[in-house]
Amino acid sequence: MKMHVGINVTNLNESIEFYKKVFDIEPIKIKSDYAKFLLEEPGLNFTLNVKEHVSGNQVGHFGFQVNDFGEVVQQKERLEKLGFFAREEMDVTCCYATQDKFWVTDPNGNEWEFFYTKSDVENMDSNNYGCCTNPN
Repeated sequence: MKMHVGINVTNLNESIEFYKKVFDIEPIKIKSDYAKFLLEEPGLNFTLNVKEHVSGNQVGHFGFQVNDFGEVVQQKERLEKLGFFAREEMDVTCCYATQDKFWVTDPNGNEWEFFYTKSDVENMDSNNYGCCTNPN
């Protein structure tokens, strides 16, 4: 079983280049108004659908939960070497958990987090935006 996520984009080529780097794979299908990435780990069928106009971010965010802090650092360094700005949030309380994470933003404003959950907590930190609310 694979999860499927389809997002609307305004510039297919720009979005393909972004996702090739984030997912670290090539798309398996490209048409004039469509691209498909098929990730094995995690199981994800991810598609880009061209629209004339995309207004706002229709979802809160997307993300990858990784196994440990070292993997957070590895993914952050990999993406920064490819030219991405990574917004780092280490040792934050978010979504009722203490996490280490960073964020990158795609060409249409969709935010992606790579995070490691260190521990669960009972209360939210109301001063921390983190994953549960969008600071923008």
